Amino acid sequence: MRLAGKTAVITGAASGMGAAETEMFALEGARVYACDIQDEPGRELVEQIRSHGGNATYHHLDVTDESAWAELAATIRSTDSGDLQVLVNNAGIQVRHGLMDMAMEDLDRILSVNLKGPMFGMRACAPLMRDSGGGSIINIGSLAGMMGHPIAAYTASKWALRGVSKTAAMEFANWGIRVNTIHPGLVNTPLIAGTPSYDAMESMTPMGRAAAADEFARVALFLASDDSSFMTGVDVPVDGGFEAVSSYRRVWQTVQGIA
Repeated sequence: MRLAGKTAVITGAASGMGAAETEMFALEGARVYACDIQDEPGRELVEQIRSHGGNATYHHLDVTDESAWAELAATIRSTDSGDLQVLVNNAGIQVRHGLMDMAMEDLDRILSVNLKGPMFGMRACAPLMRDSGGGSIINIGSLAGMMGHPIAAYTASKWALRGVSKTAAMEFANWGIRVNTIHPGLVNTPLIAGTPSYDAMESMTPMGRAAAADEFARVALFLASDDSSFMTGVDVPVDGGFEAVSSYRRVWQTVQGIA
């Protein structure tokens, strides 16, 4: 029960990594506000968690709407003790276009969800966390924010989120709030499994496979818990070694004649 007594807000909670985080955090004793715009799967997830004894409630939240964030914060403040210790900014979108064929409306939409959404979330939730004695903010970035990447708007949003996370880590340190960023690599989802890009990235991943959603959830759990109490402003790639060693690993394999 590593999150016993803690309250958490998780965005993008209805599916994928967000759903895995929501289930795991509730299993570990947290009271979870599961937030998404996918209402039906979000409510089904919460019902499933409750059926297993977990404490979770579903809340419709468009992360691009700052007033909706304010309403959520007011709901939390008026509920029980009004405590909040954890925020996971998981919601995100992408459009797979390079710089020259990117539509400006796509850029605006991606920046709204992937950058403004977490910024609105931190602005709304940090005062609650301050008044609760501190806590942990976990922003979900991407390898696209750690290295060169061919998807222009998505890459821009994740590099920007990485920088804003470090600014927040500095700004909120005196409030006892830690801010760290997880950068996922290849994730095993039905949407992309078996595609050429999936196969190519899997072959370049030193661990030789994609990650399951719960592998990211376990890292988020660590950052949300007191086990990471002296970590802030950190980028945490969860990518099977892709960002750190994939290129030289391929060079080494070629030299050794095993590529």
